[in-house]
Amino acid sequence: MTNRVGRAVASRLRLQSIGVVRWFRSCFGARLVAVFSIHATRKLLDRVNRPVVPPVSEPATILGNWYANVLFWKPQVVLLVNERTLLPVLMPLAPAATLGERFPEALQRVLEALGVVPAFVEVEISAMVDVRYARTADRSVVGVMNGFKHLAEDYRDYWGLDDLVTLAVELSGTPCGPLYSRHVSPDRELDAVLAGWSETGPGNSRVLT
Repeated sequence: MTNRVGRAVASRLRLQSIGVVRWFRSCFGARLVAVFSIHATRKLLDRVNRPVVPPVSEPATILGNWYANVLFWKPQVVLLVNERTLLPVLMPLAPAATLGERFPEALQRVLEALGVVPAFVEVEISAMVDVRYARTADRSVVGVMNGFKHLAEDYRDYWGLDDLVTLAVELSGTPCGPLYSRHVSPDRELDAVLAGWSETGPGNSRVLT
């Protein structure tokens, strides 16, 4: 009986996700041909070896554009920080040439670990059709990214945390100066975005646990 109920719930969530994606595409289909940007540091740009262009002003994603830097761990890791919420994501650098293509999957794992409802995750990941690389521009986001870098190293070296998703979830609860006037930490800022999304799109933003 438990397995049957579990399958039924999973099926309903899957159908809800599909319905939301179809709704999103019917409303914003024209925007889905657009892309999103990763504002990368010079060290990261040297490694991905992709053209550098102006950032996308109207990204197709709900969360918007991202900032990224390389961490010289063994193996090397990329730290990405969302421009809108300051949500951090950590993922392996190698192979550097496919960083943009692999990033949606890394983001999906972090969103799922934070308990974000599958419908939102599906919409966000589906909108990450293509990526453009741009130079860093916002000093406050770069400052937060540098702070996350040192904090992640502390978590790894002193607390023994080496799972990249776990590290990202821990970092997401860090108070950040640019968010003090809003929701203080990236995880709470993400909650606010999800709450606004749930009011304009169908479904609830968080999985109740």
